[in-house]
Amino acid sequence: MGVRRFGHTNVLGVQTLLKREVLRFLTVYTQTLLAPIATAALFLFVFSLALADRRGEVLGTPFIAFLAPGIVMMTVIQNAFANTSSSMIIAKVQGNIVDTLMPPLSAGELTFGIAIGGAVRGVLVAVLAGAVLFPAAGVGLAEPLWALFFVCSGALLLSLIGLAGGIWADKFDHMAAVTNFVVTPLSFLSGTFYSIEALPPAMAALLRYNPFFYLIDGFRYGALGVSDSEPWVGALVIIAANIAMWALCWRLFKIGYKLQS
Repeated sequence: MGVRRFGHTNVLGVQTLLKREVLRFLTVYTQTLLAPIATAALFLFVFSLALADRRGEVLGTPFIAFLAPGIVMMTVIQNAFANTSSSMIIAKVQGNIVDTLMPPLSAGELTFGIAIGGAVRGVLVAVLAGAVLFPAAGVGLAEPLWALFFVCSGALLLSLIGLAGGIWADKFDHMAAVTNFVVTPLSFLSGTFYSIEALPPAMAALLRYNPFFYLIDGFRYGALGVSDSEPWVGALVIIAANIAMWALCWRLFKIGYKLQS
């Protein structure tokens, strides 16, 4: 294939697609940004009210401080996933997916524009949720670079998972099934509310096969300086997962899976 007239990379096209994906959630910020923060704050309030006085310390930190980073990352997971999955399934159901596919954008450019748009929402949610929850829980950033890495890589991973799910789904029921039976259980069963030290050995070993565990555990290390596993192990797992999901999304766009009639 020859060189495209606008160059090897359609920079303007990618910028426009990314801008569209970001404006999608910014125009309804009360639903996409403020509502998740309110939900995260309620989680922290309810758990602190019900359990904080009785739980004692977890990994050498107060329970409420242990809880806050997990809730923030869980919020990132849910919102980064929701952004790309909703973008794709709405476009397919409404029949305007052609507006995304017709512009001169390659499979890689489509993947980049949509996935980064979802990741931006995840990162913004992390910043806002952290600004609310961390002061309330007395949490700072013990290892800010690790915290930044896990927020950004986690938001990207879930954005890519949402993109793949949105391409696969034919209707809202399919997407709801992925959310309810895959994303939500994996996020809740990932050490958000507990340390794996409290689990039976078999359950703790099983938990280490959940990539969401490494996101939450790694971000907790960035916030508190303590974790159930080494942060570099989590980093390797998440990098590998991102590469695999990026390749999958690229391939789905490349062959037009469930996108071309």
